[in-house]
Amino acid sequence: MEMNYRSSIERVAKLIKESPLFYALTGAGISTESGIPDFRSPGTGIWEKVDPFATSTVHVLHENPALFYEAGFSRFAEMIQAEPNRAHHALKQMEDHGYLKGIITQNIDSLHWKAGSRRVWEVHGHLRTCHCQGCCQRFSFEVLVEKVAGGQIPPPCPRCSGILRPDVVLFGDTMSPAFFEAEEVLRKGCDLMMVIGSSLVVYPVADLVRFARKLVIINAQETNYDYRAEVVIREKCGQVLTDIVKALEE
Repeated sequence: MEMNYRSSIERVAKLIKESPLFYALTGAGISTESGIPDFRSPGTGIWEKVDPFATSTVHVLHENPALFYEAGFSRFAEMIQAEPNRAHHALKQMEDHGYLKGIITQNIDSLHWKAGSRRVWEVHGHLRTCHCQGCCQRFSFEVLVEKVAGGQIPPPCPRCSGILRPDVVLFGDTMSPAFFEAEEVLRKGCDLMMVIGSSLVVYPVADLVRFARKLVIINAQETNYDYRAEVVIREKCGQVLTDIVKALEE
């Protein structure tokens, strides 16, 4: 087991060194060590406890905003308190060393941003800001948190009679501009993509792997793309990425 793990780490480090255009694609699994539950892990996934289509869609936000904020908003407010873990910091180190050219993340937790990564495409948005659905004015996310915590549900815009919403991509929303920017960058060339903590079942983001010449997958569960990967590692993201950085420095 240990020899297999070590040889996998060395293989990944070699692939990174041989790949001028190396990108990472991260999902909820990279943030579990920061205390944020993922969505689909058996027994612990968020979607096993809450039906997202009943509480967290753009339709619910428009038709029943009180339900949206009362049933699903608390996890957003909790998420902004999280801090980056060693997996996020390891990716920052790979970027600092000139290996990693950018991170495409499905996560809205801002942890790559907090870790100091400079080139990040947050394709599902983030929780640093919110905006009014009426006048489109943007505000700090704390404004939204304070209004909901104070019982103002649905939360009113400070400037007009509209309702505030987080700057995240909900079920039923169109994809963010960041998604199309990332897609265009990858289309121009991706020698290696490292998928970290993603089950690769959410589209269209999962479809981005088609641009990668080579693929590495680090995820606790099997994915439908494991067969395509040069290396598959099913261990904790923090330990794996820390070990990869060490191997790159050897």
